[in-house]
Amino acid sequence: PSLAKWSVPSDVLMADADNLVDEEDDRSRRLRLLSYNVQMGISSSGPHNYFTNIWKHVLPASCRFRNLDRIAKLISDFDIVALQELDAGSHRTGYIDLTEYLAQKAGFPFWHHQLNRDLGQIAQHGNGILSRLLPTAVTEHRLPGALPGRGALMVRYGHGESALVVLLIHLALGKRSRLIQLDYVAELVNDYRYAVVMGDMNCVPGSPEMRHLFGRTRLCEPAQELNTFPSWRPNRSIDHILVTPELQVRQCRVLNQAYSDHLPVAMELTLPDELHLTV
Repeated sequence: PSLAKWSVPSDVLMADADNLVDEEDDRSRRLRLLSYNVQMGISSSGPHNYFTNIWKHVLPASCRFRNLDRIAKLISDFDIVALQELDAGSHRTGYIDLTEYLAQKAGFPFWHHQLNRDLGQIAQHGNGILSRLLPTAVTEHRLPGALPGRGALMVRYGHGESALVVLLIHLALGKRSRLIQLDYVAELVNDYRYAVVMGDMNCVPGSPEMRHLFGRTRLCEPAQELNTFPSWRPNRSIDHILVTPELQVRQCRVLNQAYSDHLPVAMELTLPDELHLTV
C-alpha cells in the first residue's frame, strides 16, 4: 500500500518514507547471481546414475522436463543465472531449446544460448545465460584446448568504464587445456574494472590453474571453498563465482538442491554507485 493510505503522524510518515527510499536504493544496488551445471536436466542421486541415466543423454525423457521445472522454480529468485550443459534443441529434448524453456518457466525476459558442440539431431550442446537486466552486448568466444567444444559467453551491461561484464565459462577436464583457457579468460576480463566470472571450472581454488588466473587478473580468490560436486556427497569445489574487488560480496553459498550431479552456487553482490542498475 502507498504511504498515503496509512494513518500515522507526519514525522513518522517522513521517517518511513526516507526508509523506503533507502531500502529501494539498497535493493537496486543488489545483484543476485547463480551458477549451475544442470546436466541436461538429468537428476542424479549417486554414481550409479551415470550408468542408469546414460540413455537420457541421447533419447527423450519426460522426467527431464519435470526436473527442469524444479530447476526453474529454484533459479527464479535470481537476477543473472549462468547455466552449463544445456541443449539448444535436438532429438533428446524433443527439439526444445532448454535455455529458452528455463527462461520462460522462471520468468526471465532475456536469455542467450551458446552452442559449443553441434552434433546435429543427436545433440546441440552448450551453455545458457538468463537475465532480468537488459544486456548492452552479448559476445560468444571459443575457448582454446586440446579438444574443441568449450566456450565462454560474455554479457555486458552498460558502457565504457562503468560497464559490468559477466562471463560464463565451462572449462575442460584436462589441466593443460584449462591453463590455456584461463589465459584466454584473463585477456577478456582484464579489459574491465567490474567483472564477474562464473561457471563449472573443473578445478578447485587452490589448483595451479586457478592460482594462475588469480595471478594474471584482479579477480578475488574465494573466501572459502564451497563444495558442489558430486551433488549426493559434495567434496570438490569446482563451481565458482569470481568477482573483481570493486564488487562487494554480501553472501556466497551452495544451495542444497540436488537436481543435477552438481549443486548450484549463489552469490549476492552490492554494486557501486556508478553501477546503479535497476532489476
